[in-house]
Amino acid sequence: MLISFSNIKKKYNMNIKGIIHVGGHYGEEIRDYIDNGVSEIVIFEPLLSNFEILERNVIGLNANIEGHQIALGSEESQLEMYVSSNGGLSSSLLKPKKHLTQYTDITFNQKEIVDVRTLDSFSFTNYNFINMDVQGYELEVLKGGVKTLENVDYVYCEVNRDEVYENNAYIEEIDEFLSKYNMTRVETDWQGDTWGDALYIRDFNK
Repeated sequence: MLISFSNIKKKYNMNIKGIIHVGGHYGEEIRDYIDNGVSEIVIFEPLLSNFEILERNVIGLNANIEGHQIALGSEESQLEMYVSSNGGLSSSLLKPKKHLTQYTDITFNQKEIVDVRTLDSFSFTNYNFINMDVQGYELEVLKGGVKTLENVDYVYCEVNRDEVYENNAYIEEIDEFLSKYNMTRVETDWQGDTWGDALYIRDFNK
């Protein structure tokens, strides 16, 4: 997360019941969640090698952690994931585009077939914070979670204002989609000209 979880939780006085983390990698944020009083965590990581490391990293942690080795999208399928050379951090279901010229040290020489399900297929109701790090696939995840979003108060995700990956969603599309759930973007941290992280919060007065 580019924006500190601890800081935004305090700044916006967040009442977080549980967190859905999409694109968990090795579970780097989980200890931060727990340290800030969140014990109900669901984490999705589709790449097998990353998921195995993630499983080892959560052993013994004082939280109710549920892990799923799948990707999330707008419909259920099997898709090819472009696997990045930086420990899978930049891996995406979308073909890398501007990423290739921005980060020339990162290559995508491997692919892995992953299972894709929708967020709504899990029927989560007691989790009101979503954190997505899915390299341009954020809007597809949201489209597959329209029922889940009815119970979500906070969305933190990566956003783009250029085609970092082919056909990735642009920040304006994320803004528009989440506005249907009375969510407004309140924080944005840009990393250069193309991508960054954003926080959306539901307007509780509507």
